[in-house]
Amino acid sequence: QVQLVESGGGLVQAGGSLRLSCAASGRTFSNNAMGWFRQAPGKEREFVSAISWSGSTDYADSVKGRFIISRDNAKNTVYLQMNSLKPEDTAVYYCAVRTSLYGSSRPSEYKYWGQGTQVTVSS
Repeated sequence: QVQLVESGGGLVQAGGSLRLSCAASGRTFSNNAMGWFRQAPGKEREFVSAISWSGSTDYADSVKGRFIISRDNAKNTVYLQMNSLKPEDTAVYYCAVRTSLYGSSRPSEYKYWGQGTQVTVSS
């Protein structure tokens, strides 16, 4: 049974940093793209970042230059380093796995999802 567990969320002041982790279990995802999405109250789930099996990355314009996605295949874990956080980054953050080598910005193209971790940025 595949399970994705996010951690690292919390409350931080604007300008601060957080590092999210997503540990996968049940199978190895070294040949899969992994992604991060977020959903704020009353809004649709939106793409944040994705990383391919080979480590190539993609970011939403809203986080480019502030967030860094990385992966450790030995630990079956993907990370999201979030710097210079803004109040508009407040959301539940989800990690996801796509059954493909390369990432996508479309949530519907990801098969496995974590339960989410809350990130709150105060002004």
